[in-house]
Amino acid sequence: MKLTKLALIAIASVAVVFAQDAPKKAAAAGPLMPAMTPVGDPTYKKPMGTMGTKGDTWSQTSVAAGVDQKPRAGKETTVVGEIVEFSCYLQLGKHGEKHRACGQKCINNGQPIGLVTADGSLYMLMEEEHDPRRDGTTSDFRKAAAEHTAHVMEVTGTLASLGGYRAIYVQGYAKK
Repeated sequence: MKLTKLALIAIASVAVVFAQDAPKKAAAAGPLMPAMTPVGDPTYKKPMGTMGTKGDTWSQTSVAAGVDQKPRAGKETTVVGEIVEFSCYLQLGKHGEKHRACGQKCINNGQPIGLVTADGSLYMLMEEEHDPRRDGTTSDFRKAAAEHTAHVMEVTGTLASLGGYRAIYVQGYAKK
């Protein structure tokens, strides 16, 4: 009986040690799936290109559309990350070259566009110019995002956040 108890205690001790190590190993992998690497440099140190232009924090159409012509606070930012299809990344963890064709199809069919950084921070990307966005005259942005799905890019725009959501509003894609 004592030998059985000792054996059970030993097995339980080993199980506890392995259970304590498991979260550390999972955490080390991080939010990016190791099997789902971006096209090009997987270190995120050499972006394949840029998206967005520097300008005013908010365009004239966004200011005019704001409540009392005062949009929420925002600040110009430049962030390096992989262009992802937001919903597949958030729901399924899918990104990278293996998900590129699916992500492109989703983006081309209206699904949200995202940017995920090397540390796993996720931003929604959208056109900054309010009226052209509302009127559907910023299709060049969606086209550019689809073309760069799974690419690590340097994205410049206006960062806005509210209630835990983060978005980068990208300028320069409104048709003139």
